Parts: sequence; C-alpha cells; structure tokens
Amino acid sequence: MGWSSWNFFGASITEAIVRETIDTMEKNGLKDAGYVYVNIDDGWQHFKGSRENQSLEVDPVKFPSGMKALADYAHSKGFKLGIYSGPGKNTCAGYTGSEGHAEADAKMWASWGIDHLKYDSCCSHHGEPQSVVQQVMLDMSKALIATNRSIVFHACHCGWANVWEWAAEEGANQWRIGQDISDDFNYPDNREKYYFDVLDMLDRGNNITQFSGPGHWNDYDMLIVGLNGQSKQLVGTGASNLEYRTHFSMWSIVNSPLLIGADVRNLSAYDLETLTNKEIIALNQDPLGQPATVVRSDRNGELQVYAKSLADESIAVALLNRGTATADMTFSMRRDLTVPWDVYRMRDLWKHRDLGPYDIPYTTEVQAHEAKVYRIWPVQTGS
Repeated sequence: MGWSSWNFFGASITEAIVRETIDTMEKNGLKDAGYVYVNIDDGWQHFKGSRENQSLEVDPVKFPSGMKALADYAHSKGFKLGIYSGPGKNTCAGYTGSEGHAEADAKMWASWGIDHLKYDSCCSHHGEPQSVVQQVMLDMSKALIATNRSIVFHACHCGWANVWEWAAEEGANQWRIGQDISDDFNYPDNREKYYFDVLDMLDRGNNITQFSGPGHWNDYDMLIVGLNGQSKQLVGTGASNLEYRTHFSMWSIVNSPLLIGADVRNLSAYDLETLTNKEIIALNQDPLGQPATVVRSDRNGELQVYAKSLADESIAVALLNRGTATADMTFSMRRDLTVPWDVYRMRDLWKHRDLGPYDIPYTTEVQAHEAKVYRIWPVQTGS
C-alpha cells in the first residue's frame, strides 16, 4: 500500500513533490490507513539516452538533496521509499536504464535506503521471447537479494509473457497483469488498443487468481481514485465518485497492491473517505492472502458476486453491478459460497452497519456501477 508518482506527475516528479506527498500522507490519514510506500516512478534520473553512453545517477536539479537524504526523510516519518528502473538501455520515458548493470544498480539503491523497485521491461523487452524477459528479471532479483536489504521487487511487464506464471518463482513480489489502466470505469474496447478500464482489468484477473498469494501478488495497476480525468499520463475522462469507490472495493477484494495514483495533496473529502476505509482495506491486507473469485454471474455477466475466505474464517463478498440500471442481487450461502451456514450475520463495509442474522439467501438493490461489500460470519444455533 502506498503512492506512485507516475499517473499524475509523470516524468515531472521532483524532490519537493515527494516531500510534500510524504507530509500530506502523514497528516490526512493515509499513513494511518496503511499507505506507507512512496514510490518514485520514471523521471528521477539525470540523463536521457543509452546506458552505453551515460551513467545512472539522480537528477541534481529535480532532487538537489540526493536520493539517500530523501529516503532518510521518508524513513523518519515512518514511510518507505520506492524507485524505478528497467532492464533496457533506456526506460519508457527515455531515461538511462539498467542494462548490464543489475548488480551495481541494486547495490546503489540499497546504499540509498530504497525499499521498493519497479523494474519496467514493457518498453525495452515488449517483443522479446519469454525466456529473455525471465532472465533479465531474474538477474535483478538475484542482485536485490544479494544486497541483504529487504526491497520489494515489482516485475513490471504489462501482462505479457505470461508473467504471472513464473515471476513469483524468480522472487518478484508483484507483477502487472495488463497494460496501463485508463481513467475510466467502463470504456468500449481498449482505448488506443492499449489501455484497460476498471472492468477490463478485473476481467483479466479473474482467470489467474491462483498465481496470487502472500508475498507475490497479481497487480491490477495503480488506483485511479481522485484523478478525475486530470492525469497528465493516462487517457480517460474520469469516473464518478461511486465508480471510483467500486474500483477501490474491487482492487481490495482481489488483493491488488493499493498504490494511489492521484495527487494526494488535492484529494477531496469523498476520495479520502474512500481510500481510508479500514474495513475495506482489511480485506486487501488479510493475512490469508486469498484473492476473491467470481462465484455467481447473472444477466449475461452484468451482475457478479465475488467472494473470498478470510483468516478469521469469515467470508468477504462483493456484489458488483456492471450494468446501467439498478438491479436486485442475491447470493446464497450454500449455493454460491458453498458453506453450510444455516444462519449468518453480516456487516456492510461501506455503511459500517451490522445486518442479520439471516437464515435465507440475502437480496439487496445495487446501483449501476456500484459494488456493495460485506463481511459474513456464521451464527451458532442451539441443538
């Protein structure tokens, strides 16, 4: 959980923005809710051009104090600092990459106190065979491990080369399951034949949940909550407050890493309420680490029930209405969740309200593009 600079700031990221982001997250409740990683994406580097001709170093104008000082500042505030590179001569934004220097770069980042690396092969290795992509990711994984510093490793390959099938074995902690997310809830087809909206990304993840678990996660891409069509990097006209809240609910229940992509200094009260709902976040951070799967689908897939088991033996359920009109949605403990609970109680995680007990299937109205999210426990009855 944390924040990433790319979706809003792109390569225009600076030390001042990062420090202000840290200060804001400390004050507005985001840190307390669990957002501790502050990840600097592409654009921190001094030089553009091939690694053959340039060294990899911090831009002294954008980051005058240097990266170690910034990491020290983040750590002093209880945050962790992330950084970006890639296995090519150049990164996606054209800056110097890490090709041929995995070991040296990993040592440098460890000496700075870096806690997270997004290693982006999407631009440099898009057309390469899977074996080549696996090797460059393994090279960096081994280099990070050799530093003896705990650094989260994000193997970013945009859902190509079946990355979810092998990345965990190579030591990756997260991997993108698709190309970039757009700032849309439901846009026809793929924008520019590249971007996935919220529902597209959910669909991509539904058949690969078995590869996600504690320490190694399917990454559905950064959160778009709060972008409101203002991203300098992403396409999309924005989503409604309800759609952003649904997006957050679904990323939480499928266990995607929760990385805020908006400018946290200008979030609305509604955005903050969405992003800091600890009962929803608890589903994402549950130690069992089981991602939700679709257990019921009605009306040609417009009405979907997602569910997953939690460590305390309760069950989380999301009722997702992908359609354009309010609909009645129902789930049954025995039929859909396949648990023998004759009586159960529930908690509505957005209304923070206890419900039940019930001894029949549960039915409720769900608005278009809404997800209602519940946590459910069995009720013991007398013999």
